[in-house]
Amino acid sequence: MKLLKEIIYGVGIVDVKGTTNIAVEHVACDSRKVVSYTMFVALRGTQVDGHDYISKAIKEGALSIVCEEFPEEIDENVTYIKVDDSAQALGVVAANFYENPSDKLKLIGVTGTNGKTTSVTLMYDLFRMLGYKVGLISTVVNKIHTEKVDSTHTTPNALDLNELLSRMVQKGCLYCFMEVSSHAVDQKRIAGVNFAGGVFTNITHDHLDYHKTFDNYLVAKKTFFDALPKRAFVLVNVDQEHGDTMVHDTRAKVHTYGINSVADFKAKIIDNRFDGLQLDIGGKELYTKLIGGFNAYNALVAYAVGVLLGEDDLSVLATLSNLNPPEGRFQHISSQSGITAIVDYAHTPDALENVLKTIKDIRVGNEMVITVVGCGGDRDVAKRPLMAAIACKLSDQVIFTSDNPRSEDPEKIIEDMRVGVPPEHYKKTLAITDRKEAIKTACSMGHAGDILLVAGKGHEKYQIVKEETLPFDDMETLVETFKILSK
Repeated sequence: MKLLKEIIYGVGIVDVKGTTNIAVEHVACDSRKVVSYTMFVALRGTQVDGHDYISKAIKEGALSIVCEEFPEEIDENVTYIKVDDSAQALGVVAANFYENPSDKLKLIGVTGTNGKTTSVTLMYDLFRMLGYKVGLISTVVNKIHTEKVDSTHTTPNALDLNELLSRMVQKGCLYCFMEVSSHAVDQKRIAGVNFAGGVFTNITHDHLDYHKTFDNYLVAKKTFFDALPKRAFVLVNVDQEHGDTMVHDTRAKVHTYGINSVADFKAKIIDNRFDGLQLDIGGKELYTKLIGGFNAYNALVAYAVGVLLGEDDLSVLATLSNLNPPEGRFQHISSQSGITAIVDYAHTPDALENVLKTIKDIRVGNEMVITVVGCGGDRDVAKRPLMAAIACKLSDQVIFTSDNPRSEDPEKIIEDMRVGVPPEHYKKTLAITDRKEAIKTACSMGHAGDILLVAGKGHEKYQIVKEETLPFDDMETLVETFKILSK
């Protein structure tokens, strides 16, 4: 329990009706989660306005309300706190309610279109193997040291985030590595959270269904770095366009990393094969189980952050060499007939191109590359033809299929993709709406030495079709199919 006046400290208060000397035992931004002695924060969402649920929250037991507009009917037994921005206020309230856990560990945020999950997972594994208790907040899973916590969003809402960080502090975690999505920045989910460092990986075409324009997307990413304190550090990829823009107004100390440019932390790819990458980092060799040029950047990020956090560079390199890539990120298996199948989360044009170029670099002969790819429903429509064009350009055979169609007709999504297929590539494409059948067909087309890429879902164990979330696993489907074909 805390006093209301304690948890609204630092909130930009416009007006107050009622006393702030009352108890608060819970904070909620969903009226369905309100119980007695709850502070209810009325958020204006993209679909629902929390102000419409203030009366319901009071009936369920809320004794304090944070809102941008006072309701017409005022309950004399309730305290109302008017603010300019409820989302910003929620972040500050959540941090205060959980006793500002981000001040009690070193929190590193990674943002960018691609590379976030692999980078934070590598850093989490690196620091665990170096002997620390560590937290992880990622698209795949959240972890409080070794305890797994289901992940529903790339970046949790402000209440869940601070609750997670608080549990990490209680468990003795000294570090936490987290993905910071553009949605989270725009929706103020990280308001009130203090970062010790921030990493920019890259920014390419994605999420325009939400941000509407690339400039809006760019600004959302940049806002994360603008808000970093002077004592924090920034690590920026200088090989990527817009890196300078990201750090133009930051107060944090800027460090750079790259492969093709002069940088504070620089790597050179010595060898790139299916059994891993060999890198030169600052004149020292690193062998890693990661595969592909894009993963050279992810390994370099983990190394640089380790050094920036005060770890010995040789210890960091030695530890990195033993780390495995995250599930669903260039995860590969081989069939008895000699087909190599790769499952990767690549669901943006840039990510798909990176994966296929990596496959091209690793190819040693005339192996056929077969790509199974789809695009999610109710998401950025503009990237669909781009994904198809890239798949056709860098593959010998392409099968368009369903990803998570959600409320959309999967066949319509595939038609949107096919718009991007150049006429000279028509003959190399197939459309098989059922994803399992698409994967089975791709497996049956392959021969010894061929390479099969199943892109888009990676670690996901489900398909979202209409209102249903159905069990589905790309890797599991591949394993089952290879067993059948080997008989």
